[in-house]
Amino acid sequence: MPSIPLPSYDLLREWRHDFHRHPETAFEEFRTSERLATLLREWGLDVTTGIAGTGVVGVLDGARGAGPSIGLRADIDALHVTEENDVAHASCHPGRMHACGHDGHTTMLLGAAWALSRQPDFRGRVVFIFQPAEENEGGARAMLEEGLFERFPVDAVYGLHNWPGLPVGEAAVHDTAVMAAFDIFSLTLTGKGCHAAMPHLGTDTLLASCQLVTQLQALISRETSPDQPAVLSITSFHAGDTFNVIPERVELRGTLRCFDMELKAHLERRFTQAIETLAGFHGLQASLDYRRCYPATINTPNHAQHCAEVLDDLLGSDKVRRNPPPSMASEDFSFFLEQRPGAYIWLGNGHDCAPLHSPRYDFSDQLLPIGTRYWVELVAKLLR
Repeated sequence: MPSIPLPSYDLLREWRHDFHRHPETAFEEFRTSERLATLLREWGLDVTTGIAGTGVVGVLDGARGAGPSIGLRADIDALHVTEENDVAHASCHPGRMHACGHDGHTTMLLGAAWALSRQPDFRGRVVFIFQPAEENEGGARAMLEEGLFERFPVDAVYGLHNWPGLPVGEAAVHDTAVMAAFDIFSLTLTGKGCHAAMPHLGTDTLLASCQLVTQLQALISRETSPDQPAVLSITSFHAGDTFNVIPERVELRGTLRCFDMELKAHLERRFTQAIETLAGFHGLQASLDYRRCYPATINTPNHAQHCAEVLDDLLGSDKVRRNPPPSMASEDFSFFLEQRPGAYIWLGNGHDCAPLHSPRYDFSDQLLPIGTRYWVELVAKLLR
């Protein structure tokens, strides 16, 4: 089958720069959703809006008759980051920025919809899923709770993410584990404050908290097998506001990440026990808010193989890295993969670009036609 023409590079770049100028954060992607729905309807897709508030789904049936149905997903939300790039398409909204490349992801999937709508030379159905609130808020879960796969049944679902540090024109495919599960927690330890010169008259919440921070690392170093990656990080520690008072309250926040869900359950249980034991020893009250956020992103091996074969043909097999170390970062595409088979890949965004979530990050426009072609060729392979 001859290659389907793509939108021009200038048009893809125009779309991407427009999304980048107008970043919208979780469940507030109103302008983005309206723009997507308008374009998809212009191209003849059956469009549904309002799923999980700002989610958009476009459905395109192939010209060659009945066949499988596949879902292709792009995340559309931005981050609460103030942009520091001096570019013409910089964010118009202070404190909000596309610092993770979702503007590029959205553009590449939009480009695939443009191309396939003009030449739907496939059998079956493509469901284009433009998902809100990937960053921490679980927009994928919200779409599923509103019946995404019941309303738009798919046999498999696919996603991608740009990857700084990997050259443009290269890709990475994992057979199984891609990104970690993550939980977050907030802990308050409360005791009896006292004068710093007379610690025996109070309960030293700071001493107890410091012991806890160091002792919790034993859950990773001594209770986790070396071949099972896991990270427990305390990322926030707030206590006191003067030189001569031991505070009565300390507030801690952090995250737990791993790939094996049984291990995660074990670590959560032991984490809770460690806090209870330490609080009891020091005579403190412990208030723990522990939230299970995203499961691990685990590909289905045969679907990952489909993606790898498409990328081999598109980029050359020497440009496709198979099973590099998975990332301890997390991704709510994992909720989709819990309900349907599929795969999630990485496309290189360049060696020299800033890291994800940096105020100096910018999606590489050179990646736009690569990602768009990848989606089109994946459809051609799966729905031929």
